[in-house]
Amino acid sequence: MPVELSLEHLRSLLRELCHLSAETEWVEFKHNADILMIGEYISALANSAALLGKQSAYLVYGVDDANHQVIGTAFKPSVEKYKQQEVENWLLQKLSPKIHFRFYEFYAGEHDDLPVVILEIQPATHNPVQFDGIEYIRIGSYKKKLKEFPEKERALWRVFDKTPFEQQFAALNVSADEVLKLLEYPAYFDLTGLPLPDNRAGILSALKVERLIKEVQGGFWHITNLGAILFAKKLQNFEHLGRKAVRLVQYKENSRIETVREFEGNKGYAVGFEGLMDYLKTLLPSNEEIGRAFRKEVPMYPELAIRELVANAIIHQDFSISGTGPMIEVFESRMEITNPGVPLVAVERFLDSPPQSRNEALASFMRRIKICEERGSGIDKVVFQTELYQLPAPVFEVTDKHTRSILFSYKVFAEMNKEERIHACYLHCCLRYVNREPMNNGSLRQRFGIEQKNQAQASRIIRDAMEAKLLKPFDPDVGTKAMRYIPWWA
Repeated sequence: MPVELSLEHLRSLLRELCHLSAETEWVEFKHNADILMIGEYISALANSAALLGKQSAYLVYGVDDANHQVIGTAFKPSVEKYKQQEVENWLLQKLSPKIHFRFYEFYAGEHDDLPVVILEIQPATHNPVQFDGIEYIRIGSYKKKLKEFPEKERALWRVFDKTPFEQQFAALNVSADEVLKLLEYPAYFDLTGLPLPDNRAGILSALKVERLIKEVQGGFWHITNLGAILFAKKLQNFEHLGRKAVRLVQYKENSRIETVREFEGNKGYAVGFEGLMDYLKTLLPSNEEIGRAFRKEVPMYPELAIRELVANAIIHQDFSISGTGPMIEVFESRMEITNPGVPLVAVERFLDSPPQSRNEALASFMRRIKICEERGSGIDKVVFQTELYQLPAPVFEVTDKHTRSILFSYKVFAEMNKEERIHACYLHCCLRYVNREPMNNGSLRQRFGIEQKNQAQASRIIRDAMEAKLLKPFDPDVGTKAMRYIPWWA
């Protein structure tokens, strides 16, 4: 939760929970706490809340579990320790994935008597929540191991498949004033070209229609992940989104040994994108001359290529991977842009395959406000721009949990090694193919800036790419001089 709930709200929530007819699968009442059991209950309640479509689960201390009468508790989570560790820190270390929960300590009585603790728990999102390596679930009012109930586990995974990240909640039960404090709402109207309403009700209505916020009972609002990730004034106000801010790191040379400067954005992506691009441009040197095409000072890397790759890293990241977000690293002769999550399309098919995104609402909005290109044209433009600047071809890498795009600074043809030339040839062929133009010796010479008298150099690169099984003849029956080529997958 980004804000403290008021005492009035907490007491109202307590009354509402106590009015439930019996313990449910998303609420548990306890008199006092058994520290060793709290994590298991968090797992069970988080998983059950997800299964039942609840916006939160609750573990309430200081209430009799039989008649739901408030009796007070001796449990004080703010001072409790387990093996010299604060309870919250210990629980976070044992939970996987690290969902968010919060203890609220308050008095239920008007005269500061009857201490009560409400532990509010975020539902599981992309994976069942484990505590100490074990997943739990509620069966009626009982806590059980999830693996003992395979039908519940299957149902839970079906829920995860249906609820996109964007429509899960970043903040629950905030007032209208707090919504406007947490979100940079004027930017929404600026970026969409809509007039700014002259009253709060009109502003909230527009944000609700866009599914950036959701109205709930009692005059309160939930802020969706989409609303927060796009328009947060400060992402760190939303606990599970704080690490999703874009990090920018500049290194002294070509290794990560010495950092020159580091910057971490804190605004939502829609609000902060242009500022991030402006700051990045100040870090990148210009070249007096790049290849044969230029005789003036130009940026080291094409701005359009950078915009596309940064936007892709934001849009296609896997938000279920905690503790990491998009990162831009600037080295002396290259730039690396990394995002959490492996791509849904094979990297060798980035140019021709229709893009698939885990976060379609985020992608759609970013395209709508012109932060990134229309569907399917982004990587094409990256490759085209690197060819125009006569740079080495971009490289796309996949690790166990991340995708990385790499742009290289200018190299003369003679400085490129065999692998770099083959890779550039392959991407050039892919780009020509998606533009319905098979590659030939002449187009490859133009890509590398090779003079016609040295066409044998282009022929050698094509031969090497054929031997690597990256290309194939478009019309194999014609002579060598007229030969055209297409990618191996075409």
